[in-house]
Amino acid sequence: MTTTFRLPDLGEGLPEAEIITWHVEEGQQVRTDELLVSVETAKAVVEVPSPVTGRIVRLHAAEGDMVETGAPLVDFEEASPSADASAKTGHAKADTGAATAEDGGAATPSTARDDSGTVVGSMPSSDDVLVETARAGRRHGRQAAPKASPAARALAAELGVELAEIVPSGGAGQVTPEDVRAYAEARTAESDRGREAARGPWRGGVLRGPRRAMARSMSASGAQVVPCTVFDDADIEHWRDPRAITERLLRALVAGCRSEPALNGFFNAADERLEAAERVDIAMAVDTPDGLIVPVVRDAASKSLAELRTDVDRIKTATRARSIRPQDMLDYTITLSNFGMMAGRYATPVIVPPTVAILGAGMLQRDLVPVLGGIEVHRRMPLSLTFDHRCITGGEACRFLAAVIEDLTRPE
Repeated sequence: MTTTFRLPDLGEGLPEAEIITWHVEEGQQVRTDELLVSVETAKAVVEVPSPVTGRIVRLHAAEGDMVETGAPLVDFEEASPSADASAKTGHAKADTGAATAEDGGAATPSTARDDSGTVVGSMPSSDDVLVETARAGRRHGRQAAPKASPAARALAAELGVELAEIVPSGGAGQVTPEDVRAYAEARTAESDRGREAARGPWRGGVLRGPRRAMARSMSASGAQVVPCTVFDDADIEHWRDPRAITERLLRALVAGCRSEPALNGFFNAADERLEAAERVDIAMAVDTPDGLIVPVVRDAASKSLAELRTDVDRIKTATRARSIRPQDMLDYTITLSNFGMMAGRYATPVIVPPTVAILGAGMLQRDLVPVLGGIEVHRRMPLSLTFDHRCITGGEACRFLAAVIEDLTRPE
């Protein structure tokens, strides 16, 4: 029975995914939960396992293709339960035979005939028998020169192809000119894929992965949001732990949300409705070689500084390893952009609807500040708060920012 496996929803409504790597090929036997394909959603790489045991009849997309959620991905010819059990038994027997050959045991002629052409066992080539093991990939015995017609040899020399690397399709194991051309074309395609990967997210001039997601988010923001930004500085000279920057910013955002809950929520333009969120789920922009990825620190209001630091470390590690889950980047209520870790004092951060506010933190500065009896040099943090002026007033934004600053100026 042939069944079609469709691309599942990999992250709460994500519309599509890009095929990164196929781990199987047409005609291959697979088992349930065996890895089929690695795909990239808006901002995460996800491994998709096989839902059934059977033979792959057709792969509906090539590496680099964009596939919509729900679109056909793989056609399977499902195996019956008894066939699956037989396959497992056969694999076990083959592994035992391979180990015997590897240990130097002599293979009988009947064994060579029975195993001929299988992945593990004896494979005749020319006048010699080459014993293959899938585990080690070693060959025992003298290997004869590849069989090929003069035309195939001439074409291989012209294209710079090693005949020994080509799987022959001609009679008696002979390499044909068609085999040479097919091998050369496959090698060229593989080289092209490598060059595209080296170019990163601009593969073929088309934005992919995180940059594709960013383009869509910024387009939505430009079309929908009426942004306004206010700027100020927080004096952090008296911090007891000067390194606790990110967790202090997260806690300060919580303080701002408590002061002005309207900035921690969503605006539905169609209904002209502003909804404050019950929890503070902060999206935290992380810069990676593939582009900006924005995982979420969940329920920040309930966590201590130490717990926030643990969350930040875990999120950064998972994000840079591209192991962050799609659901860990959805449903945030407000955003933090700590761009000052690289450069820049102030900015106009961009809001992604339906959220209504984003706080940017710039590079720490040494500024002259007036104090009682004179002037001192203090360490200060530049802040930029962008809010959606369709639904948030300037007064609300300024009170929010004042609460953020007040929290940041605390020693701990």
